[in-house]
Amino acid sequence: MPRTLRLAVAQSTVAEDPGDVDALRAGGTEVRRLMREAKAGGARLVQFPEGAIVYPNKYVMSSAGPDVVADADWSRADWTVLREEAESVAALAGELGLWVAFGSVHPLEAPRRPLNSLYVVSDAGEVVGRYDKRVLSHTERTWMYTPGTDPLVFEVDGFRFGVALCVEAGFPELFDEYERLDVHCVLLSVMADDAGRALIGQAYAALHGYWVGYSIPAQYAATVPSGIAAPGGRWLAQCDAVARPGLAFADLDLDSTDPDIDVSLRLARPWRRSVRDGLRGTPTG
Repeated sequence: MPRTLRLAVAQSTVAEDPGDVDALRAGGTEVRRLMREAKAGGARLVQFPEGAIVYPNKYVMSSAGPDVVADADWSRADWTVLREEAESVAALAGELGLWVAFGSVHPLEAPRRPLNSLYVVSDAGEVVGRYDKRVLSHTERTWMYTPGTDPLVFEVDGFRFGVALCVEAGFPELFDEYERLDVHCVLLSVMADDAGRALIGQAYAALHGYWVGYSIPAQYAATVPSGIAAPGGRWLAQCDAVARPGLAFADLDLDSTDPDIDVSLRLARPWRRSVRDGLRGTPTG
């Protein structure tokens, strides 16, 4: 029986003001349009960027802004609209029978700052997981968010997925952890105009022998577009490198006969794990 899963990775327009109702509504509408396109393209799971509904800009949110970064004033966020848009995404996922991973802000009870999160919605329309960004930038930690604490692994049709967000790409420990948790693919969703971050994602695919979904905002696509890197590190598919919404599709195939994927999955990954275990002093059996 074939062991495959079609993944779609989106580049969508990300709003930066959680109080701009029109932008929030437009962002939610775009996410849902891309969900329909992903389903029409045969995807079982579609991945969106960090902050797919909104990624609050540090100057927009600054209580001393707009020219100085200070404590974020979260009273400026329209939490009702944010919740409605997220609920609409979940409802459509159930209607389409499509898994969805999308970024947004998750509120905590005041005075705690919110979490920078990525929601995982099942094909039944239920939120089955939420990844809270663990490694925050200096600005995020100082002025904006509460850090998360745990990795997230979820399963779709026998494929195991891990999640990481943006600046976390610079912390190999997190990606090594997902290899040890036996994931087949890591979804790396970012809000950064940074070619190096995409290159790092490819490197993790090569080093750990899993697929990497790399999702960025459409407004940054001219630098490096969203795409899917194979075990072995090469891009399997990428969106157009233009500043407009789009999708990249690739079939994750555990029985692939492509030489680089086959060697990476069947030989390199278990060999590297045994070497790493030896370096850590972990018994290999």
